Amino acid sequence: MSDTQDTSKLWGGRFSEGTDSFVQRFTASVDFDQRMAAQDIQGSLAHARMLTNTGVLNAEELADIERGLAQVADEIASGEFQWSIELEDVHMNIEARLTQLIGSTGKKLHTGRSRNDQVATDIRLYLRAGIDRAATELTRLQQGVIALAADNTDTVMPGFTHLQTAQPVSFGHHLLAWNEMLERDYGRLQDCRTRLNQCPLGAAALAGTTFPIDRVQTANELGFDRPTENSLDSVSDRDFGIEFVSFAALLMTHLSRISEELVLWTSAQFNFIELPDRFCTGSSIMPQKKNPDVPELVRGKTGRVNGHLVSLLTLMKSQPLAYNKDNQEDKEPLFDTLDTVLDSLRAFADMLPAIRPRKDIMREAALRGFSTATDLADYLVRRGMPFRDAHEVVGKAVAHGVAEGLDLAEMDLATLQQFSTTIEADVFDVLTLEGSIAARDHLGGTAPAQVAAAAQRAAARVDAR
Repeated sequence: MSDTQDTSKLWGGRFSEGTDSFVQRFTASVDFDQRMAAQDIQGSLAHARMLTNTGVLNAEELADIERGLAQVADEIASGEFQWSIELEDVHMNIEARLTQLIGSTGKKLHTGRSRNDQVATDIRLYLRAGIDRAATELTRLQQGVIALAADNTDTVMPGFTHLQTAQPVSFGHHLLAWNEMLERDYGRLQDCRTRLNQCPLGAAALAGTTFPIDRVQTANELGFDRPTENSLDSVSDRDFGIEFVSFAALLMTHLSRISEELVLWTSAQFNFIELPDRFCTGSSIMPQKKNPDVPELVRGKTGRVNGHLVSLLTLMKSQPLAYNKDNQEDKEPLFDTLDTVLDSLRAFADMLPAIRPRKDIMREAALRGFSTATDLADYLVRRGMPFRDAHEVVGKAVAHGVAEGLDLAEMDLATLQQFSTTIEADVFDVLTLEGSIAARDHLGGTAPAQVAAAAQRAAARVDAR
C-alpha cells in the first residue's frame, strides 16, 4: 500500500488522494530552488503592483502583500523560514507563508500568472545577477593579466608549438594571448545577457491570461529590456541557460589551457614562474612539494561544466511545447555551473597578478632549442636566397649545432659560413634573443614596443566597460 500524504496542496482541488511520499520527495525542488527566493519575491512584488495598477487588486491588498513579502524576506534572510518539502518548491513555500501572514489576500497574488512563467522569470533574474557578478570577476581577471603583461614587455621566454621550442617571444605577449581569449569570453557573456533579458511574466501557464495585465510594466520594474513575444515559447524556453553554460564551457576551457601552462611552468623541469604559497598546498609525505592546486582544480572543474552543457542540451532536445516537468532538471546544472564559474574566476583574478616570472630561467630556456633558426632563414631570404634553400641551409646548421652542443648564436662566423657564404658578420644582430623579438615589430607581433602598445589598448577596452 502506498505511503500517501494529505491532499492539502495549493493545487490539490482536482485530486482525491494524496501524493505518494516517495513521489513527493522525487518531484520536489525546494532543496535547490530556494536559492531563487529573493528573485521570487522580487517578481511577486512587481506582479502585485501591476495587478493593482490594472484594477485586479486594490491598494489595501497590495499593501498587505508588500508587508507580508517583506516579512517573508526577513525570515529567509535570518534563517528562520521553515522550508517544507510538502510544498514542493520555492514558489509554493513563499506563497503559503504569505497566506499564513496576511490571510486570503495572499491567495490572490497568483492571479494572472502560473508557476510556469513565474519560474521562467525567477531563473532569468537569478542568472542575470550571476552574469553581472561573473562579468565583474572576468574584468578583474583581465585587468590583472594586462597589468602583468605591461610589466613584462621585454621579458624573453621560449614560444612553443607542439610543446617544442619554436621562437622567442615576450612573456607579456604570451600573457596578452590569454587576454584575447578572455576578451572573447566577455563578449559572449554580454551577448548571453542581452538575449536573456526579456521578461516571460504574464505568459501564465502557456497561453497568456484573461486578466487585464500590463506586461510592459512588470518587465520595466524588473529591469528587463522588454517582455517576451510568445507565451508558448516564454514558458518553455531554456536557451538562455544553455547559452550561459556554453559560454561557461568555453571560458573554463580557456582557464584550463592557462592552468595547464601554469602547472607546467611551476614544475621543476620548467621553473619559469613562482606562484605565491597561498595558492598552493604541500604533500602529506613529501616535504619538498609545493603543488599548484588552484590551477589543477580549475582544470578539473572544466570537465563538470562541459558535462552540464551536455546535460542541458540533452534535457531539451526532445521536449514538445510548452512546459514539461523535465525542465525542473535545468536548475542544478545551471546553478553548479554559475558557482563554478564565479569561484574559478575569483581564484584566477586573485592568483594571476601575483605570478612572479623567473626571468633568467625563461631567457636561458629560450637559448635552448635553436629558437632563432627562423630568424637566420629570414636573414638569408632578405639577402636574395629562396626560402626553401634558406630552410635547408639553416637545417644543416642546426644539425651541426645539435652534434656540437652549440646554439646558432654560439657559433662563430666562420662556422656559419660553412653552410652559406651569404652569411656575414651582421647575422648576429638577428641571432640574439632580443634581436629576434625586436624584429617582429608589427601589429600583433612580439616586439616589446608592440606588446606595450597592445597592453595599453587592451587596458583601455577593459576600462571603458
